[in-house]
Amino acid sequence: MKRSTKITSIILVFFFVIAAVIVARTMIGNHFKNKFSKIPPPGIIISQVKEKSFSNKVSTFGTATSAQTRAYKVEKYEILIPLIFNQMVKKGEIIAKLKNRNITAPFDGVIGKRNFSEDLEVSTTSILINFEDSSTIYSDVNIPEIFASFMEVGLQVNVKVSGYKNKNFIGSIDSLASRISEDTRSLKARIKIDNSQFEILPGSLLEFSIKYNSRRSLGIPDTSVLVEGDKVYIYKVNDENIAKKSEIKVGDRSEGFIEVFEGIIKGEKIVAEGLKKVRPNGKIKPILK
Repeated sequence: MKRSTKITSIILVFFFVIAAVIVARTMIGNHFKNKFSKIPPPGIIISQVKEKSFSNKVSTFGTATSAQTRAYKVEKYEILIPLIFNQMVKKGEIIAKLKNRNITAPFDGVIGKRNFSEDLEVSTTSILINFEDSSTIYSDVNIPEIFASFMEVGLQVNVKVSGYKNKNFIGSIDSLASRISEDTRSLKARIKIDNSQFEILPGSLLEFSIKYNSRRSLGIPDTSVLVEGDKVYIYKVNDENIAKKSEIKVGDRSEGFIEVFEGIIKGEKIVAEGLKKVRPNGKIKPILK
């Protein structure tokens, strides 16, 4: 009897010690949790919601064409003075001095040698002189039918040239066809590009990005959003520097910003960077960007 009583006492003491350890650990954990949860995370970058410029884009390709081109076939024996190629000639100046006549420039341009054989031979007795004005470049492109209603003369066009990988040129839509092509289901557009520095060579492959539906909308940095499934969230920051998670409705993305249709108003402060440091409904140390 005494033995069983002793065993029971040992068991009770054992469970008492275990319970005491669990309670102590819980109390210590809650103490430090409460202590450190009150300390805001390191400085977090915030920004105010502002209006930004947004637009949609359609991409297409085309070939660079000179504004004006003339070709002259002459007999070799007629040429009195050797031709100087890639030379700028003003309107009215002599392109080629011949025995019985002179060829004068109908416009400002360049005596071209491109797209011909080395001596520009057409036959053993004649040559072809190419004269072109490439100070303005044109290119005819096809716009898919679904974008036709957005196209209008004057729309800005960003242009990339295969020979200038790190440089963009600016052009615009110069004219539009009056109907959709039944064969290609597209609208023909002519794009005009200033080439006064003669950097774009006729015949170059051009890549176009046409901006349309330009507008001003509320925009936030793309580093400020949380995507969870099909929903998008941000952290709004109130006057007490408390970060509260809030759902928003977004639109297009442009140059590091995301268009927002619903869920924020102009002037509100949001967490712009450092989302992983933020605790929902927690206090932060804001750094205004």
